[in-house]
Amino acid sequence: MRLAVLASGSGTLLDAILTARLPVVVALVDRPCRALEVAASHGVECVLVERGEFGPTFDRDGYTKLVVDALESRAVDLVVMAGFGTVLGAPAFEAFPGRIINTHPALLPAFKGWHAVAEALAAGVKVTGCTVHVATIEVDDGPILAQEAVPVLPGDDEATLHERIKEVERRLYVDTIRAVVARPELLEGTRR
Repeated sequence: MRLAVLASGSGTLLDAILTARLPVVVALVDRPCRALEVAASHGVECVLVERGEFGPTFDRDGYTKLVVDALESRAVDLVVMAGFGTVLGAPAFEAFPGRIINTHPALLPAFKGWHAVAEALAAGVKVTGCTVHVATIEVDDGPILAQEAVPVLPGDDEATLHERIKEVERRLYVDTIRAVVARPELLEGTRR
């Protein structure tokens, strides 16, 4: 199985995935970021498909087609989102139906979206966590592959809680990807 990892930031998830020696053939980023250096340090090709527009005129499907072209030209079987900051449009889910996975810093279906950790704190929950799920056109709504709880501690702020979630996330995501690579049938029946 040939994996692509999509990243946008510091590359900590990408580093965990590459350190685990999963079969990554390409990393793809949507902006210049540290993930480029992380991929290079592991000897993995990294492609920049730069997103130039962030306003209301952003052509999501047009941008997504550029990403899909880059992945299809490398014969990718599974797409792994690792902190990729751009929500992909329909062409990605048409090209890779049921074969895009993502991680989210909450116990879905609770606290969907970009501000999950802050929302969990604001809600006063005692437990949150992380979820690995199949990505769908509906953000943070796909079938759940794995979850793990993380307690909210007294005195936690967004940074401290998010860091503890990330520690669990790096392990859980790698374990889940490894399971999917070993048994691709785990993704059967997850297409929406």
